Amino acid sequence: MKRFLVVDDNAAFAENLAEILRDGGAEVSVAESGAAALELARAARFDALVTDMRMPVMSGARLVHEILRVDPGLPAIVVTAYTGESDLRAAREEGLLSVLPKPVPLERLTDLLGKARRDGLVALVEDDPALADNLAEALCERGFSAVMAHSVAETERLGGVRPFAALVDLRLPGGPDGAALQRLREKFPALPILIMSAHRDALAQIGLAPVFPKPFDTAGLLLELEKLWR
Repeated sequence: MKRFLVVDDNAAFAENLAEILRDGGAEVSVAESGAAALELARAARFDALVTDMRMPVMSGARLVHEILRVDPGLPAIVVTAYTGESDLRAAREEGLLSVLPKPVPLERLTDLLGKARRDGLVALVEDDPALADNLAEALCERGFSAVMAHSVAETERLGGVRPFAALVDLRLPGGPDGAALQRLREKFPALPILIMSAHRDALAQIGLAPVFPKPFDTAGLLLELEKLWR
């Protein structure tokens, strides 16, 4: 039986959603604040978190940040009526499984919760926003969460997460070819890293054989991640 944590300052909404998930066979705990959610996460192991974005004192984005320090393997889904807000963009960068709108599409939510993988976080280092978003969506469909960096400098904030693998482009803004890869290796010496690059000269320069030269087969990349996760 899967265990989920539902967080929303609207108690009626949270209990209603929890009851729907319980009817589907899950065990569900409810918290009405970020602080209460953190206490529950310290006391029990959950298979996924579902949190509202706009809450008093601690936003959903901040909760995701804090709760992953308590339980780095926890998949997180944010539900919000405010899809354009800056803290939502920040939450995406923390390593979400998905963002869903309010009212919550229940079929989509239950599908994602069924797929969600504990310890399924992938560090996605890619400066092309469209490719990064497409890869994040493909990862989500397989139950993997993604934490993103789009430049060499942004790889610095990946030190607070625990990915099981990384997808890394070799040519990124803010440094020479391979600089982001080198920083990741310094932070996570044992982390499996899959290389993505359209620049064979960059691959030759740092002495690496191409793993997934662009354009690559996304299905093949996902298959390799499946092997690493298992």
